[in-house]
Amino acid sequence: MKIKTAERLTATITIGKLFGYSNDEYSINELYFALQDYQNKRIEEGGIYLSAFVHEGDIVMSGQIEAHYKLEFINYPKFPLYKRVFKDEIVRLGKHLISKFKQNRLVIIFDDEIVMLEENETIDPRIKFNK
Repeated sequence: MKIKTAERLTATITIGKLFGYSNDEYSINELYFALQDYQNKRIEEGGIYLSAFVHEGDIVMSGQIEAHYKLEFINYPKFPLYKRVFKDEIVRLGKHLISKFKQNRLVIIFDDEIVMLEENETIDPRIKFNK
């Protein structure tokens, strides 16, 4: 039996299930298809392998309860990446998902920082927000 290790790098992307702030939800199968399509392109273009563990859950904030998908990533020892490449690839995927699913923002949690990608300053109208 072989034992292979890699630098401990993890990331989590949290993305809403609704297209924008609409009531139209995209399915988990649409997310799977988008992920696999993106993964295949990155494998072909740069030998980048990002496997994702997908969860479903809700984010609760003030008057908002919003269904989300949570995608978890590790620096998989079979296809290890350097830290900068790993983080750049996760951010690149996040940008792709924002565009694909018409999101205004999403959050990426890395081991050492939290990154928010944001299209504009609009806040979900269900959130009670004082400027």
